Amino acid sequence: MATATVTCARLGWRARYIGSFGDDDLGALSRESLMTAGVDVSAARIVVSAANQFAIILVDGRSGDRTVLWDRDPALIMAVDDVPKDAVTSGRILMVDCHETAAATRAARYARDAQIPTIVDVEKVRPGIADLLQNIDAIIAAREFPCALTGHEDLGRALGAIGREFGASLVCATLGRDGSLTWCNGREIRTAGFQVDCVDSTGAGDVFRGAFAAGCLRAPDDDIEEVLIYANAVAALNCRALGSRGALPSAEEVDQLRHGRLINAKNATVPPRINC
Repeated sequence: MATATVTCARLGWRARYIGSFGDDDLGALSRESLMTAGVDVSAARIVVSAANQFAIILVDGRSGDRTVLWDRDPALIMAVDDVPKDAVTSGRILMVDCHETAAATRAARYARDAQIPTIVDVEKVRPGIADLLQNIDAIIAAREFPCALTGHEDLGRALGAIGREFGASLVCATLGRDGSLTWCNGREIRTAGFQVDCVDSTGAGDVFRGAFAAGCLRAPDDDIEEVLIYANAVAALNCRALGSRGALPSAEEVDQLRHGRLINAKNATVPPRINC
């Protein structure tokens, strides 16, 4: 969520991060990195005597693919009563992840009651995941999650099953360099990835989710396909440098890449869209 909120800020939107920081040097560094990027952290907690979450990321120099080794102090876990209702309902879109399902569910219910659209970043089947998904409008999942949750081997079928079961308007699976596959109100949309010189794929999925939210705000009357193309473009551009936010693009850079994509459409850069 930290990278997703920084993405929104980079693309010109006000963003607020709600979560937990340790009170050590890494916690201070994490807070400072968000504030420097223009993200509001006033609703976040600092947990006394807790170590901040940290990760070591191994990047394949040939492909840009990465392996993440991470550690999180249990003291950072947010209880449902720690979720600040006023902060959760202060924006135009709420995005949550699936790491702390009970707290995320409470936040999503607050947003639903306030008629605020909800997005979830989900990558693993965890206890309480069904309760969380029932309160989400747009489910954006890692490639493996839909099949793991539903038992369907076909990804498109799994996406549709999730949408129908949980009443979500949109269920999307991010596919790395292959773009994304989305089920939206009974329609299947395949969006190709953009070709960039990939240095590091760390954070690309998080950037996609932040860009998806920004795309919805940027052009609320656009067809959802345009929002998905926009999110894929932002995620691709971030892979040009090391780090989860190493090359976050400006809005102008995104438009330049998308314009180039549209010019090449006649050469089958974009695969046919599939309507169910």
